[in-house]
Amino acid sequence: MRSTAPLILLAAAVVAAGTLTACGSGPAGDRNTVKVAFIKDTNSKVTVRDDYVRLVARQFEKRHPGKKVRLIPIQASENDYYTKIQQMMRSPRTAPDLVYEDTFLVNSDITAGLLRPLDAQLRGWKEWRQFEPAAKAAARGQDGHTYGVPDGTDTRGLWFNKKIFKKAGLPADWRPRTWDEVLEAARTVKRKVPGVIPLNVFTGKGAGEAAVMQGFEMLLYGTGENQLYDPGSKKWVTGTRGFRDSLTFLDTVYKEKLGPDVSDALSPNIQTNVAAELLPEEKLAIDLDGSWLGQQWQKTGGGNPWPAWSATLGQTPFPTQHGAPPGKVSLAGGWTWSVPRQARQPELAWQLIETFQSQQNALEWCVRGAQIAVRKDVAADPRYRTSVPGIGFFTGLVPISRYRPALPDYPKVAAAIGEAMEAVTAGDSAPDKAAKDYDTSLRSIVGGRTVAKP
Repeated sequence: MRSTAPLILLAAAVVAAGTLTACGSGPAGDRNTVKVAFIKDTNSKVTVRDDYVRLVARQFEKRHPGKKVRLIPIQASENDYYTKIQQMMRSPRTAPDLVYEDTFLVNSDITAGLLRPLDAQLRGWKEWRQFEPAAKAAARGQDGHTYGVPDGTDTRGLWFNKKIFKKAGLPADWRPRTWDEVLEAARTVKRKVPGVIPLNVFTGKGAGEAAVMQGFEMLLYGTGENQLYDPGSKKWVTGTRGFRDSLTFLDTVYKEKLGPDVSDALSPNIQTNVAAELLPEEKLAIDLDGSWLGQQWQKTGGGNPWPAWSATLGQTPFPTQHGAPPGKVSLAGGWTWSVPRQARQPELAWQLIETFQSQQNALEWCVRGAQIAVRKDVAADPRYRTSVPGIGFFTGLVPISRYRPALPDYPKVAAAIGEAMEAVTAGDSAPDKAAKDYDTSLRSIVGGRTVAKP
């Protein structure tokens, strides 16, 4: 989604990361070695995913004597990770055999010819019946074929510090009903608890999809009927009041200095800073964020042990703009394990997917990674239902959660949204001007396939 300018530095980071973690070693073309590429947290202390992937790799090697798993952890921001794996998948020389793919990229990567359909394997895999229909759809292309196996989903809401709220005179059972009530709580914190950042809403190009999905779209889909894409006309939507109102909310947050310093808010490291510093050090009162945050503070693999987090932080739904039904908003996403078209060992890759997605390992990942289960048997397991404080709250948001348009053009559209957010956050454009500039960019991206819905 971003330009390729940082790739030289990124490539060096990837090489360094790849030498740190490997089960097996074998040459790239070794038919007994399966190569696995996945994203590594930018906070090196957080090893939840690394530890889990190593666990599964060891299981695979034990169950398949003579076979080796070569791990390729890519430590990068999400945008840089997307760029890197797309670059890797274009050549059989560099393509991994198995890749961890964000669901919003599936259709664009299909269009680019980077992924293999898995229908033949799925037809003979009895575990597939355990997956929820929405999870299956997340990995399905517009051509009707399925290109990945999801390992969990996620939802989003407001995290708030109950200690800071007590100092500000705000309730421990806070349940805002409108955007204005969220802003008023942030203003109260600013007045009564100086030195604390009142509210974080991810924004701009640096945070990538974290900004677009759990920042902007959490706002947009709470404004009424406004949407990014109209499935009826099969066109992208321009000119909506909801789009402008969402940018205006961001403008208010940063103009009134209710959020982090602009330079920090626009940094690619903002997600790591929020989870590793601002929340544990009680420097942030309210955070619009995802269900997975608890994984960062676990004693094992979390990287930032914070035993008191479950008692310190509360969770509450993000409200619709004016309180209209259903009164709350959530976006759901997730990742899949996919096989690149240029993979040299696709059969081994599928066998490794089966190992990743056994009931036992799927449960293990949901528990370790604070994931929302997509398998029915995992969702019903007592260990899952008591795994992380707040798991019940975030699982309860699944029925009202919206999904991003799973279309080939979406990554470019999301980049244009990030640019509009950044222009407003930095004070370079008023919301109306940024919205008009987005409309212009959108028409160019989708070849004029737009419909205006004021």
